[in-house]
Amino acid sequence: MPVAVDGRRYWYFDQPDGEGRQRRRYVGPADDPLIAERVETFKGEKSDYKARRKFVSTLTREAGLIAADRFTGEVIQALAKAGLFRLRGILVGTVAFQCYSAYLGIRLPSAAILTGDADLAQDFAISAEVTDSLPPLLDLLNELDPTFRAVPHISGSPRSHAFRNQTGYRVEFLTTNRGAEEYSDIPANMPALGGASAEPLRFMDFLIRDPVRSILLHGAGISVVIPDPCRYAVHKLIIAGRRQNDAGGQAKRDKDLRQAGMLFDALPVTGHGPSLVEALEEAWDRGPAWKSAISKAAEIMHKEYWDAVNRMVGVLDR
Repeated sequence: MPVAVDGRRYWYFDQPDGEGRQRRRYVGPADDPLIAERVETFKGEKSDYKARRKFVSTLTREAGLIAADRFTGEVIQALAKAGLFRLRGILVGTVAFQCYSAYLGIRLPSAAILTGDADLAQDFAISAEVTDSLPPLLDLLNELDPTFRAVPHISGSPRSHAFRNQTGYRVEFLTTNRGAEEYSDIPANMPALGGASAEPLRFMDFLIRDPVRSILLHGAGISVVIPDPCRYAVHKLIIAGRRQNDAGGQAKRDKDLRQAGMLFDALPVTGHGPSLVEALEEAWDRGPAWKSAISKAAEIMHKEYWDAVNRMVGVLDR
C-alpha cells in the first residue's frame, strides 16, 4: 500500500507476524519505475494465488476430488519450496496416488488414499550428479513440527532415511537398488537430500522412470512430480504379489490391489490404455520374478476390478 511521508509516497506491504498482528515492511518510493514494476508483479502473483486457491476449492468441494490432509499438504509444500522437485525428487506412495485424481480427472474413493506417511524418491545416480542440495532436512521438518526426529535404521547404520513426529507421521526417502548385495540392507548416501539418506528398493527404477507433473490439492495447489500412472498401477501389482501373508502384509496388499485396480479400470477410459499396455509388457519381460508377482496379484484382485486387470494380464500370459 502507498503511504505519504513528507510529501513523497512510498510503497509498504503488511505481513502477518504469526501472532495475530501485522508487520509493515518498506518496499521503496512510489515514483521509482523499478519499484512500481515490482509492486505490479506482486499484485499479479497475489491475484493468481487467490484464483488458484478458488480453483482448488472448486475441485474439492464441487467436483468431489479429494484434497490432501492439512499436515501432509504442509509437508509437501515445504519440501517443494525447498527445491525437492527441482532436484528431480519424486512423490511416491499413497500421497502420489491422491494426485492422479487431478491428473486423470477422476474421483478416487477416500478409503484408498488415506495415509499417515509421505514417501519421496530420488534416483541414486541423480542425487550424486545434480551438484545441489536441499537445506538440512531435519531442520526443515522441525520448522513444521519440532517433534520430528530421525528414525534409527534397522541395520544399525548411522544414516537415516526416515523422520517421524510424536503423532507417528512419517516422512521417508527411497531410492533405486544398485543391485550389489552390499547395498541392499543399508541406507544409501544421497548428497542432494539435505543430510537424509534413502532406502534402496527393488522395482523402484521401474516406478520412477519417466515421471509426470501433477498438482497436490492443498492451498493454491502444489506442483509435484509423481510416477507415470501406468507405471504406478503395474508397480502396485508387483508389490502386492510379493507381500507377506502376515496381518501387516495383508492390509498393505489390500491397499495395493485396490489402488492398482482403480487405475487399471480408469486408465483405458482416460486415453492411457496403450501406455498401460506398454508398461505392463515392459515389466512382464523383465523376468520370472516379475511375471510371478503380476500373475499372483491378478489372481487375487478385488472382484470389482478383476476384469479390468485380468483382461490385460491374460493377454500377456498367452
